Amino acid sequence: MVKVIASDVRKGNVLELEDGKLYVVMAFESFRPGKGTPTTTITMRRIVDGTKTTQTYKTTDALEKAFVEEVRHNYLYEDEGVGYVFMNPVNYDQVTVAKDTVGDQAAFLASDMEVWLTMFEGQALSIQLPPRVTLEIVETEPVVRGQTASSSYKPAKLSNGLKTMVPPHIDAGTRVIISTEDNSYVERAKD
Repeated sequence: MVKVIASDVRKGNVLELEDGKLYVVMAFESFRPGKGTPTTTITMRRIVDGTKTTQTYKTTDALEKAFVEEVRHNYLYEDEGVGYVFMNPVNYDQVTVAKDTVGDQAAFLASDMEVWLTMFEGQALSIQLPPRVTLEIVETEPVVRGQTASSSYKPAKLSNGLKTMVPPHIDAGTRVIISTEDNSYVERAKD
């Protein structure tokens, strides 16, 4: 086990808490008030039974980080009712990851997409997508002449069904690069 301070905990990390059980970090937020002690609130899921918990720590509190390995896998397909199937390109082993483990990130999965699975004793605990994906705009408002202010954005629907905000010059049919972390527009695709 490795010690890590609470402010350095990130999504996907696996922690061993005082109860001796392993938890995978789903979200974290640091709060630094003007006066008082800075804190980090961590939302976690217990690995053995999937129970979610939220705990608040001082940013300098030491937590136990479990030893896990991150293994590159390729996404194959969705197995209805079970989860998502990934294949290790080195030894061709297939791993099924539960739907609640993948969560909202499932909308970004595309055939043969390379992802990193956090593995512990042969079980996938979390998934890390590429930071950016290229998607097509399928629906958006038409371009309005003279609307060139760089700070104005309009709603758009992506080919994976998600919605985002794009600059006014982007039309339906345009391929754009989207951040998988917050579903935000990054830039127009160069292909």
